[in-house]
Amino acid sequence: MFARRNRNEVENGAAAGGAAAGGAAAGGDTRRIHVRFVGQVQGVGFRWTSQRVAFDLGLTGWVRNEPDGSVSMELQGPSEAVATFFTRLLESYRRFPISYTIDSKEDIPPVPDEAEFSVRF
Repeated sequence: MFARRNRNEVENGAAAGGAAAGGAAAGGDTRRIHVRFVGQVQGVGFRWTSQRVAFDLGLTGWVRNEPDGSVSMELQGPSEAVATFFTRLLESYRRFPISYTIDSKEDIPPVPDEAEFSVRF
């Protein structure tokens, strides 16, 4: 469904979002966050939409549904691209509004050599 980009393409700004996504990665501005979303986040394509947005921005990490109805995510990349992720996710649901909030968000250590953003089951 999604064409894969290799690490060099992402670092050189070939990912959608251009230099903001790729340029900062080469500069060492890598941030990783753990986020917990609550609300209407299961059964609405939230994980797959998150994966598409992360891919478009050249971000790595993972997303998964939790048994309590929440969604957990780890997101990694340049600080600016990580911040842009939340705006783009919100924009993705403008036509099909869902109600969700961020229950918690914390910075965690980056994972070296992570190459993609995956949906976990």
